[in-house]
Parts: sequence; C-alpha cells; structure tokens
Amino acid sequence: MARAVSDDKPTPQLESHAEAARKGSGVDSVVVFNTHGIRLTHPETPLIGKRIVGPAGLVRDELSGKTITETFRASQGPSVVSAVPVTRADGAFIGGVSVGVKVESVNSAVDHRLPLLLGSGAGALALATGGTALMSGRVRRQTRGLGTVEMRRMYEHHDAVLHSVREGVLVLAEDGRLLLVNDEARELLRLTPDAEGRHIGELGLEPHLTELLASGRRVTDEVHPCGDRLLVVNIRSTDRAGDPAGSVVTLRDTTALRVLSSRAEEARERLKLLSDAGVRISSSLELTGTAEQLVDVAVPRFADIVTVELLEPVLRGEEPEPPYEPLAPHRTAVGGVPPEAPVFRVGERVVYAPATPQSRAVKAGTAVLQDDPTGTAEWPAGYGAEARHLLDRGVHSLITVPLRFRGVTLGLATFWRTRRGEPFDEADLAIAGELAVRTAVCVDNARRYTHEHAMVAALQRTLLPGGLPDQDTVEVASRYLPAQGAVGGSWFDVIPLPGARVALVAGKVPGQGVHAAATMGRLRTAVQNFSALDVSPDELISHLDELVTRLDLEHDADAHGGRITGAGCLYAIHDSVSGRCTMARAGDPGIVLTRPDGTVDIPAMPASPPLGQGGEPFEAIGLSLPAASRLVLYTSGLLQGPGQTAGTGLELLRRTLEAEPDLGPDETCRSLFDTVLPARPGDDVALLVARTRLLDPRNVAEWDVPFDPAAVAPIRATCAGTLRAWGLEDAVYTAELVISELITNALRYGTPPVRIRLLRGRDLICEVSDGSSTSPHLRRAATTDEGGRGLFLVAQFARRWGTRYTSYGKVIWAETALDGR
Repeated sequence: MARAVSDDKPTPQLESHAEAARKGSGVDSVVVFNTHGIRLTHPETPLIGKRIVGPAGLVRDELSGKTITETFRASQGPSVVSAVPVTRADGAFIGGVSVGVKVESVNSAVDHRLPLLLGSGAGALALATGGTALMSGRVRRQTRGLGTVEMRRMYEHHDAVLHSVREGVLVLAEDGRLLLVNDEARELLRLTPDAEGRHIGELGLEPHLTELLASGRRVTDEVHPCGDRLLVVNIRSTDRAGDPAGSVVTLRDTTALRVLSSRAEEARERLKLLSDAGVRISSSLELTGTAEQLVDVAVPRFADIVTVELLEPVLRGEEPEPPYEPLAPHRTAVGGVPPEAPVFRVGERVVYAPATPQSRAVKAGTAVLQDDPTGTAEWPAGYGAEARHLLDRGVHSLITVPLRFRGVTLGLATFWRTRRGEPFDEADLAIAGELAVRTAVCVDNARRYTHEHAMVAALQRTLLPGGLPDQDTVEVASRYLPAQGAVGGSWFDVIPLPGARVALVAGKVPGQGVHAAATMGRLRTAVQNFSALDVSPDELISHLDELVTRLDLEHDADAHGGRITGAGCLYAIHDSVSGRCTMARAGDPGIVLTRPDGTVDIPAMPASPPLGQGGEPFEAIGLSLPAASRLVLYTSGLLQGPGQTAGTGLELLRRTLEAEPDLGPDETCRSLFDTVLPARPGDDVALLVARTRLLDPRNVAEWDVPFDPAAVAPIRATCAGTLRAWGLEDAVYTAELVISELITNALRYGTPPVRIRLLRGRDLICEVSDGSSTSPHLRRAATTDEGGRGLFLVAQFARRWGTRYTSYGKVIWAETALDGR
C-alpha cells in the first residue's frame, strides 16, 4: 500500500485490490486517498481523482491520520465509515483507507438471517424466559439485574474509590442530615467519627459553611474559608428520575495550590523584570542613559532604592585596569531616594572604605548580600550622619553587585530595600546578578561608543575652523551644533580673498560618523584650495563637483568605501569695494539676506543638483549689497526636526530676522538658535552670519596706465603722492618698488589696457591689470641674466602676492603691511 500510494500512478495498482476487498467483505465502498484528500480508488470510477466528502470534523480526522469509526447521515441515508492511516516505514503519514457501509445494507442482511435465528431458538427462549421470570423477578427489581457477587464487588469498588480520592465527598438528605462522608471530607471539615446521620447544623462547622451546605442550591467552584484552609465547594442535587431527594457536595483544598500559584506569579514577575530590563537597558548607547534605564526598571519592582556607579575611566570611554583600590566610582544614576535623605547625590565621586559591601563585591567580583547595613563605619567616608538618617527611614537590607564584562569591572550597582518590602534573599541575589550582567554588557557597549564618538568628535573639531580669520570685509559670527549622539558632516568657512574680498562657505556631507567627518574635512580643504585660484563661485562649485565624482569612482572600486555623492555647498564672494556679492550653490545649504532697512529676502538661486550627480551646469547670481547687510548661511539641521518641517522653519527664520533687524552677527546666531532651532534637530547644524562692510571710496585710487615704458615713472610718482596724502609715509618706499615692478611686468609681457588700483585697508593692496591671460611665474634669475628679478623682489617685500583672472584679462596683486605689521 505504502509503495503504491507513493507512486506517480497509484490508481492502476490499487483499484483492483480495493474492489476485491469491497466485494469479498460485502461493504459498500473501499476508498484509498492521499494526504490532500484526493480519492485514488472508488467503486464509482468518475469519482476517482475528486476530494473525499463528509462532515468537516470527520474529513479533518481522516486527513490528520487518525483511526476512526463514526456514524453520520449521508445523501444515501445513515452510514458508518471507518478509516485507518497508511504510513511509510518511518511512520510518516502518506494517505489512508476509508470503508463505508450504509445502514440499510446491514438491515437487509439482518432481514435475511432473522427468521432462521428466531425459528431455531424459539422453544429454548420461551422456556428460559418463563423460568427466569418466575424465579428472579423480585431480585431483578431490587438489584436491577445484579447478583450478589456483582453487588458485593460493586460496593467494595465504590467504597474504595470514595475513600481514596483526594476530594471530599458528602451526601446530604433533603432534611439536611449527613448520609455519607468520605475520609477526605472528614479531614477537611474536621468531623467526628459519629458525624454520619446527624444534621449538618450539629457538626460544628463555621456558620457561613453550614448555611451553604444546608441551602441545597447549585454551587460551582465557590471558594470558602474553613479554618486555615481555602476550600473549593461544588453542590449538585440528587433528585433526578425518581432518585431520593438530597444533594452531593464535593470539596477541594486549594491552600497549597494558592501558595504554589503565588510562587509561580512571583517567578513570572521576576522573569518579566529580567525581560523588561534586557529591552530597556539596551535601548541606549549613552552611559548615563544606560544606568538610568536600570534604575527605572528596578525601582520599585525589585528594590526601593537603586544606585549605579561607574569607574572614572569608563566615563572617558576607556577600559579600567585593576587594582580598583581605593574604590572611588562616579555616581551616575540614582532612583527611589526620598527627598529628605540626600545621601545619594548624582554626579559626585564616592570613596568606599575596604570594609564596605561595595568594596568587598568589587574585590571578590561577585554580588554581596547584607541583611543589616546598620554600621555607619561601612558607609562611604563623610556620610555618617546622612547614612544614619537613611537607616532611620527603614533600610534593612542591600545587595551590591559589580558590573563586570570580559573580566573587567566597569562599576557597581547597589539595591536597597526599606521596611515596606521583604528583606533580600538568595533568589533576589540571583536576580540582582542577572540585572548586573545585562547592564554590564550595555555599559561596555556604551563605553565603546563613547570612546569612538570622542575620537570622531576630536577629528571633526580639528577639521572645522578653529576660529574665524581677522579681516575687514565682513563682520562674521558662527555656530556649530553636532547631531545628538552622532557626528555629522556640516561645515562653514570664511576665506579672505585678494582685492578686499571674502568668500563665505556653508557645506553639508550626507550621513553621520567618522566617514562624514573625514569627507567634510576633504571637501573643506578642496574649497580652500580652489579659492586660492580666485575663480568665480560657479566655476569653483563645478571644480568641487568634478572632485566628488572622481572620489566616488575611487570608492566604487573599494567595497568598504563610502560615497560622497549628495553633498552640498554654497559659495559666496563679497567685494567690499563694489558692494557686489556673487554666489552659487549645489544641493542643500541655504542663504537668507537681510538689508539694513529690515527687509528679508531669500535670493532666487538657480536650482542645482547636489555634488557628484552632475549633468547640469552650475550658475551664479550677483547682488548689490549696501553696508550693514546680513548674509545668513545655514544647513538644513537649523530648520528641520521632529514636529518642524523645512518650510515651517524657513518661515520662522524669516520672521525672526525681520523682528530683529539691528542685531550683530553674534546676537543673530544666538537669536536663531533660541527661536528657530528645533528642540531635537534631525541633523548637525552649521550657521554663519556675516554683516557686510564697504571700503570708504576715499581709500580707493585707480589710474589708467599708458602702454609705454616711459609711463612707469610718472605713475609711480602719482601713487607715491597718494600714499603720502593717506598718511602712509613709511610705506612709500616699499610701495614704489612693488608698483614699479608690477607695471613694468604688465607693459613688457601683457597687453593693453593696463590699470593700477590702490586699496587702503588694514594692509595696502596694489593691483595692476592688463588684457593678457599670460600668467607670471616666479623664478630665480642666474647671475648672467639681465632681468627676471622683478617678481622675486615683489615676493620679498610684499606679505602676499598673486594673480587672478577676469573676463578681460588678469590682475596681479600684492599686499604690503601697514603700521609695522
């Protein structure tokens, strides 16, 4: 059968055998089916391949491999079906065989055999019936057909059962007399030996129990006290089908069950405590948060007061090294302390004497249970009076357990109970140890996280500007707020440019962590290097975009590298001579402009994709800004956070700037952080506020230079006169040398038009422009060369010099110090 049912074509193998069995046994059907209920054989061939039918419970039992015999009403009338499972050698259920017989078929067979049976036994039956009726009619009426032996056996059996069951049984008459009581009931109710036959009210039971038993009402599982026991009572009437009126009472002692139930509930609560502790303590990667979670879980479910103390190296993210003496941990979290008992103060360093339970626990590396912590000598030094005050509040036992992980002690937790609860026992010692183990794992994770976070934060601090450069072009202030629990990639920068100009930068790298911090440093360095080329903002952003794309291609080849694509940067150049501000942007950072009259404007900058995505050129816009205008550069973390969208934050930023038009840069930063910054920013925040300045026109002088070497001397003299008029007598000699060399270089190697401009600020700036894009190069002239020393002299006498390119040529500039700087 098993081989045939498991075969791909079982029906041809099984059909003939099934039919032979059906015909030989005279049943109506023999059906073989598989585990899906599909018929493999059937007397009616069209039904082969169809599902077996019948009552849902019957079919379910057949398909679950049960052996069954059931009667049910089918479409052909009442039928009886039997089924057995078919299994493989390993016992696996692979199908079954169902045999059906219709009741009418059985009746037909009986009809054929009944006359013969009746005929052959009629005489004997008549004789036996008559004799039996005469001799035992009365006995049958009294014993209901049982003889003396059967009656004796039945009585002995019932009596043995009645007195051996662990349940009390009482039989009461209708008038309340006790007819029968078993041993268990006699013991539970403390009945006397002569209790049977007496009225229930004469048995000395408690009044409420006497009233209940005498009531005769139906009772189901009611709990009633009886002395020091709790009894579950059931009462049922015996007045059924002519039986004598009365009631049967059953009693069960649940006192021990209640004790066990109480212990089981206590064990369940402890398991739930450990489960909750495992979830909550591991929910934080911050050391203080981890300690506070242990306190919140343990108070008041396990202890009335809990303190968690961590060793000092752990708070720094380091791993403590033994010996731990003297034991002086840092109290990190406390819970359950009454306000009038300030013995436990968070944030302090506690020194424990060697005899204290805390020191002994750390030294032994195991939990210590102390039932009577009354000796003030065992308390931390300097706490005698406060310890006595807390003991007076009812502290009667404590458990202190070290927080150890991988053999290293990280701190300790102490659990205290007051007079409100039972003293700690050995079971509580195990619970405290388990709580400490789970806490130690989480504390070590938090310690590692603190260590790594400190390293990343230190890296980020070295990559962010340590201070803003000293310059006259704008008055600036900045703020940086790291992301909560992580290090982000936002940055800002202020880069002085030649020609009394300054570059203002705000940038954002996606993601958090060491990769974001390192990438931020790379991009900030790249922006500073590109700024040295003195290119326009849109060209600088294009160079930065190409760099990001190239770096990402390198990371694609490194499976462990992080991508930079998606970074953003805003770059603006302010010229304090012309008052012109040119800016370009890629991606996230934003800018808001406030004019001196209080008008707030958001410059309509062309939309550009983040860095690295490419495909579109970057465009710059130019604005004319009067003096005292404020430029606010920010990253998205300033505006967005839980409960605050970017649109809401931007509108709040606008209203704040409009309401306070006269604030300086530093006050503006403080105001924006107080009013605009979300309570929990979604990312780190970089904010840069710059108030523009314009160079006084009286400190600007410029002339056209004829394209003739003979014009060098007159122009030099004119510039010297202007410097004397500015009161810069000490700077004339150096300036004349620089001016002479720059003009001579432009006339010899450049093309017209040639112009010279002098700018007086904290330094003297000399700019010579011409129409050529040829770049000058500093070189060391040989002793036999007649020229080539001009730029070398300029580099020696000037603080800085360089070249920047314009749409019409180039500008060679040099800065010389004033006032002896």
